[in-house]
Amino acid sequence: MGQQVNVGVVGCGAISAQYFQTIDRLPHVRLVAVADLDLDRAREAVRPYAGVDVVSVAELMADPRVDVVLNLTVPAAHAEIALQAIAAGKDVYCEKPLAATVADAGRMLQAADAAGVRVGCAPDTVLGTGTQTARKAIDDGLIGRPIAATATMMTPGHERWHPNPDFYYVPGGGPLLDMGPYYITSLVTLLGPVTTVIGAASRTRAKRTIGSGPRRGEEIPVTVDTHVTGVLVHESGVLTTLVMSFDGVATKSPNIEVHGEKGSLVVPDPNRFDGSVLVSGMGEEGWHALPEAAGYVEAGRGVGLADFASTPAGETARTDGSLAFHVLDVMESLLASAHSGAAVTITSTCARPRPVDLLPAEGTQG
Repeated sequence: MGQQVNVGVVGCGAISAQYFQTIDRLPHVRLVAVADLDLDRAREAVRPYAGVDVVSVAELMADPRVDVVLNLTVPAAHAEIALQAIAAGKDVYCEKPLAATVADAGRMLQAADAAGVRVGCAPDTVLGTGTQTARKAIDDGLIGRPIAATATMMTPGHERWHPNPDFYYVPGGGPLLDMGPYYITSLVTLLGPVTTVIGAASRTRAKRTIGSGPRRGEEIPVTVDTHVTGVLVHESGVLTTLVMSFDGVATKSPNIEVHGEKGSLVVPDPNRFDGSVLVSGMGEEGWHALPEAAGYVEAGRGVGLADFASTPAGETARTDGSLAFHVLDVMESLLASAHSGAAVTITSTCARPRPVDLLPAEGTQG
C-alpha cells in the first residue's frame, strides 16, 4: 500500500454521500476539502466528517494538499471541472460518463497527457465480487469460448425518485449515457473492447413529471432518446445485444448474460458491487451459483478511486480514462448509428482491465 492520497471533491449531490462513506473507511485516501455551487449543501454533506474544508472550486483547485480531484458534478460539467483540475496539476477521477461528448472527453485526456497527470473514471462497481467473479469464470474457461451476450436495463425513469432529474433528459443523460456506462464497462471487462455497433432508438414522451421533493409535479422537457437498443461487436468476435430504456416499466431479463460454447453465465447487476453469478453448463439441468472468487469484498462507490490512487506510476489503472473514453465512444457511436441507420466503426480501443484478486475493499491493490 502506498502513501496516503488527499482527495478534494467538486459536487456534493445525491451520490456524494456514498463516496464519503467509502473514503472514510479506506486507509490510504483522505477527504480534505469539498466544493459545490451550493455551499450550504456542501457543509451538510460533510457534517459527519471532521476536518473537511468547505471551499469554492477555485480554492479547492489551488489547495496544495489536494492530490486528486473527485469530480461528482453533473455530466455536462465533467469536462470543465476536469480541465480546471488538470490545469492545476492534479489527477482527476470523474463520475461516469467521462464527459457529455467524446470530443470533450478527448480534450480532457489530451490535456492530462500534456500536463503529466492521470484521469480515472467510474463506474467502479465492476471491481466488486459480482462482475469480477464472472470475469474469473470466463477467464478460467468455465463456459468455453464466449460467443454472445445480452445486456438489459429497463426502468420507467429516475424522475420518480430523484428530486432534480433534469440532467437525465438532456444531452449527456438518457438511459444509455446514464446507465450504459455500468453495462458497457462490465461488458468490456468481461469480453474486451468493441469494434463496431449498430443501433436504434426512440423517445416515448416529450415531458417527464418529477415525482418527489420540493419540485414534485413539475414537468421537465425530454431532449434525448429514452429507449436505445443495438448490437455491439467485440474485437473477440462476441456479439452483445444491448437494451437501455427509461420507457419500459419492468423486465424479468437478467441484467447481463454471457453465452459460451460450453455454457451460459448470468452476471449480477453491474450497478452493484456484489450479487450471485449463475452458471449452466452444456447438458446440466438448471443453474447453480458460483462462490465469490474475485473482486473487492464489501466495496462501495469510491473503491475505484482508491484503486486508481494506489496504481503505481507507469501502470494503467483499472479505472483509467482510456476505458471510460472507449465506453463513451461506444455509446455515442450507438446513438449515431441509431440516427443514421448504418453501422458505425469504433475508432477508439482500450486494454481489457486487469482482474482483481479476492480482497477486502480496504486492501485495494492498484
